[in-house]
Amino acid sequence: MYSVCAVKLISNDLDFVQRVLEDVRVLARRELAPRGEITTRVKCDGSILTEYDQRMQDGLSTWVKTYFPAAALLGEEMEATHQHHLLQESDLLWCVDPLDGTSNFAAGVPFYAVSGALLEHGRIVFGFVYDPVRDEMFYGLSGQGAYLNNQPLMVRSTPIALKHSVANVDFKRLPKSLALALIEQCPYRSQRSFGSVALDWCWLAAGRGDIYLHGKQKLWDYAAGSLILSEVGGYAGTLDGKSLLARDLDRVDLEPKSACAALNKQTFTEWLAYC
Repeated sequence: MYSVCAVKLISNDLDFVQRVLEDVRVLARRELAPRGEITTRVKCDGSILTEYDQRMQDGLSTWVKTYFPAAALLGEEMEATHQHHLLQESDLLWCVDPLDGTSNFAAGVPFYAVSGALLEHGRIVFGFVYDPVRDEMFYGLSGQGAYLNNQPLMVRSTPIALKHSVANVDFKRLPKSLALALIEQCPYRSQRSFGSVALDWCWLAAGRGDIYLHGKQKLWDYAAGSLILSEVGGYAGTLDGKSLLARDLDRVDLEPKSACAALNKQTFTEWLAYC
């Protein structure tokens, strides 16, 4: 169990890392196993919520208390005022999305995940994204690399031209002019959209595609994934040119952000310039 002063020691305690991640795996496979018809309700932002979101968040709350008793928990399914208070007042904070890809989950589409990022004084130092369908645990430690099921994720050093790239683009929240330009001009070779932001980041980090674009993400959507992409040497920024990489963020905030990303600098520069 780690206090604020000891959190930097996580990277030197791999047994602890494996233990806490295994407990997330067990929790997710238990709580995110559908039990018959899934009932949904619409939240004020238009997204949907299921009982599984809340049940998984409750499980993660217990998990944090067990392994990180000095840490607070900021979950997606909390009131906004409480979220802001936690981010401002907590030196050690877990930011979690208990079920990223709820629409997929409710519709029976097997692409969703649970994600969490540990913030120390507002800086992302540890993050995981777990896909219970494929039993894939992605995680990253600040300055220590990123991993998939304990195997290092390797940097892809060879750039790829934008016109030859495979793109993961979520059109729903993009500026209309950009969305239309992408449809009409199709600057990449092929385009996909999967429906789980946390996994989108991880699949890019794992080389499952070349570039990524999303119009509006919240902290729990990108915190863990941006760390994982950072740790494989990837690049990411907002459409207005601000960095979105964990390694560049001294203190995160709760303002929604666009995300433009690629695995290497040359491809990223070309992609961002187009957008």
